[in-house]
Amino acid sequence: MSDLKFRIKAESENPTKMKVKARGFEFTIDEPKDLGGTDSAANPVEYLLGAFAGCLNVMGHLIAGEMGFTLKSLKIDMAGDLNPAMLFGQPTEDRAGYKNIEVKLRPECDADEETLEAWKLAIASRCPVCDNLKHLTPVELKVKARQIAVEA
Repeated sequence: MSDLKFRIKAESENPTKMKVKARGFEFTIDEPKDLGGTDSAANPVEYLLGAFAGCLNVMGHLIAGEMGFTLKSLKIDMAGDLNPAMLFGQPTEDRAGYKNIEVKLRPECDADEETLEAWKLAIASRCPVCDNLKHLTPVELKVKARQIAVEA
């Protein structure tokens, strides 16, 4: 199977708020007030957890079908610990991102515990977002500035 390329375009509305376009969809990212934002939308690290949950949901249903059991619904509780010190340029030994993410899958299904354990392992190994979180993904930042005129 050949690679798929996913793209987004984003533009800031203010220092903490951004509009993001993905295919025909738009969403907003903002920070809570205690982090300097207007609290008009989820923040980037909350969207990361949401993206992870969305991918786990897709994979959970797909793999349940492959394994031959009925997954009526899937609830996911997720939390991550993040020290914002580096974000604000303060000295810290902690990394900038999540130190850990805890995921609780709560399926409503007709599978036994042994099947659910195999299901969980298959989800963890095949979920693209889980893979990106567990393994280093090369990231290349480039800058293409548009110069602004400064009046004297």
